[in-house]
Amino acid sequence: MALPVFLEDTLGWDFWQVGGFLAAWVIGYGIVQSLAPYVTGRRSGKLPDGRAAFFWATVLAAAPALMALLLVQGQSAQTVLVVGLSVFGVLFAINSSLHSYLIVSYAAEDGVSLDVGFYYMANALGRLLGTVLSGWLFQQYGLAVCLLASAVLVALAAVVSLALPRHPAGARTTEHGQSDAP
Repeated sequence: MALPVFLEDTLGWDFWQVGGFLAAWVIGYGIVQSLAPYVTGRRSGKLPDGRAAFFWATVLAAAPALMALLLVQGQSAQTVLVVGLSVFGVLFAINSSLHSYLIVSYAAEDGVSLDVGFYYMANALGRLLGTVLSGWLFQQYGLAVCLLASAVLVALAAVVSLALPRHPAGARTTEHGQSDAP
């Protein structure tokens, strides 16, 4: 909630600029998400696991933290947001694609629909809480605090991902996409 309000209220963007930026961000996000398996190694046969989730979440957490730091230092908010959110969008799309792969990969064979359903239910709840929290943080403390809170929550997700299963070193997929890991 904070971003469109900030773009309009603080930076003076009109409806079309805000909507156009957010639309371009969503379209770019989708394109990157479709290409993410090439980045995470899945298309090359390398099996992503908890290590990959930790790595990509850690890199993702750095983006809003750096944006918050730059805003606090007085850098141009427009430049920080346009460039920073573009980088964040790329990293977020990679993380999202990786998580979608991992939930299916880790799902119990006899309960895939239950595991996937629970994941997406938790994802929707997290987005709802994030929307409400960002609106409240923005009203109370400003955009830099929203970005810092985002960085902290993504860093917590990175820490949690350390507990995810790991494949043996060198585990790869077979020609049919199945794991050769025990």
